[in-house]
Amino acid sequence: MASFRSRSLPFASSRLLQGANPVHSGDVEGRVGGNVLRRFSSIITTEERVQKLEKEGSHILQDEIANIRHAFTAAKEKFLKIPDALKEMPKLDPKGIYVNKNLRLDNIQVYGFDYDYTLAHYSANLQCLIYDMAKEYLVNELRYPCSCLEFKYDNLFPVRGLYYDKLKGCLMKLDFFGSIEPGGCYFGRRKLARSEIDNLYGTRHIGRDQARGLVGLMDLFCFSEACLIADIVQHFVDAKLEFDPSYIYQDVNQAIQHVHRSGLVHRGILSDPQKYLVKNGQLLRFLRMLREKGKKLFLLTNSPFHFVDGGMRFMLQDSLGDQDSWRELFDVVIAKANKPQFYTSEHPFRCYDVEKDTLAFTKVDAFLPNKIYYQGCLKAFLQITKWNGPEVMYFGDHLFSDLRGPSKSGWRTTAIIHELESEIQIQNEDSYRFEQAKLHIIQELLGKLHSAVGEGDECEEYTSLLQDLNNERQKARRTMKNMFNRSFGATFLTDTGQESAFSYHIHQYADVYTSKPENFLFYRPEAWLHVPYDIKIMPHHVKVSSSLFSR
Repeated sequence: MASFRSRSLPFASSRLLQGANPVHSGDVEGRVGGNVLRRFSSIITTEERVQKLEKEGSHILQDEIANIRHAFTAAKEKFLKIPDALKEMPKLDPKGIYVNKNLRLDNIQVYGFDYDYTLAHYSANLQCLIYDMAKEYLVNELRYPCSCLEFKYDNLFPVRGLYYDKLKGCLMKLDFFGSIEPGGCYFGRRKLARSEIDNLYGTRHIGRDQARGLVGLMDLFCFSEACLIADIVQHFVDAKLEFDPSYIYQDVNQAIQHVHRSGLVHRGILSDPQKYLVKNGQLLRFLRMLREKGKKLFLLTNSPFHFVDGGMRFMLQDSLGDQDSWRELFDVVIAKANKPQFYTSEHPFRCYDVEKDTLAFTKVDAFLPNKIYYQGCLKAFLQITKWNGPEVMYFGDHLFSDLRGPSKSGWRTTAIIHELESEIQIQNEDSYRFEQAKLHIIQELLGKLHSAVGEGDECEEYTSLLQDLNNERQKARRTMKNMFNRSFGATFLTDTGQESAFSYHIHQYADVYTSKPENFLFYRPEAWLHVPYDIKIMPHHVKVSSSLFSR
């Protein structure tokens, strides 16, 4: 009996040690039986409670899903009409100056300018000219199939800021964080599905190793390059020809570079400037205003002087006097500068003889009035001019060739983004803001739905609502994208509403950005330009609140 107590009833032996009366076996068995029954009944009660809680939780979950469904139904009724509050929202200025880093214009004493797509405004015809010249070079010099001559430039296909993967042959748009835009990845002219992107890359995010195979197409001359790359890839796919995507890029880039460096495109533009160049009297007003305020001006371009001279004469001929020369507007004119190497090399300047088309052999240790200089480097430029970095502001359109070097050297920088004007005009439209507000409402409801329903709690009502919300979200995204570009959407935004990789580079290398240099005419030369306090990334993006539908 003692062993029985010690094994089964440790509390009994404890009582004996304390001097309690002996307990008979019958009493023990009765007490044990009663205790087991009580324990069993408590287990049943606990299970019932769990079942009751699960049942109550199920009702609560169904109620939450029903509430979200009700909110979605009510929102869709409001989607039928643009709310008045949305129409009353202030519009952004398409010709405004947008600020990434605070800038005091009264501290800027020196203004520098690139030429192409900065001072010079080109028509859409230029992309067709470059495209046609490049494809002819591919066929005539690199022996590409003669059928490539049938290609036509498609101005509706590319946007600025795309990337080409030399290893896999995909032309893609990336977001601010380096992830592939699901609706903006093409192999040739065929858009890849999300599943195809996952199969190719494993993930939408481009890692450091994969990034080494990407080349950025960042300036406006890259429109024709991006389109030609996609057309050739598609042609080889259709013809069932094997090819290495890196060779496609190498050959197309060689053709584009030949068109520029050989002077083909320059001669083509100057032979019919009316077709390719846009006259611009406002530019002359801006440059003269700077001169009147005592500012120093310089021109720094990769283009040859004869091309710049012909273009400036044409653009300003209606505004300049008969005896005036555009060269008088600038303290220094540097052509064939070979940017971006200009900012890091130690190449000397050479004086260019305009009449003889030759370079002088004498050392350049001063910039003389009415003289033209070739080549050179930033180090020599600063030594000769004695211009201090923070007092210099440089205007350019190419984020890497024009602005990255100056920004790292302490100059202030202005990015000239011609697409900015048209994209802001679209963002100002009620129809766009309406779709943006709809998208935000749907995103909020999706967030609530995912928070309410955990893994394993999915039910038929949840699945149905999730599908309806996703369909409505995709519809809003598609509508907004098609307002900009049918293939890649907006230059600055992805389909999901995040900033693009192009926006990232603007944020990184441009202190301010605008669509044209002459937009500075709308600001006082002493103005202080500040970053808006409520902007997270790009100051020209306005987030339309979903609360506008509740007013």
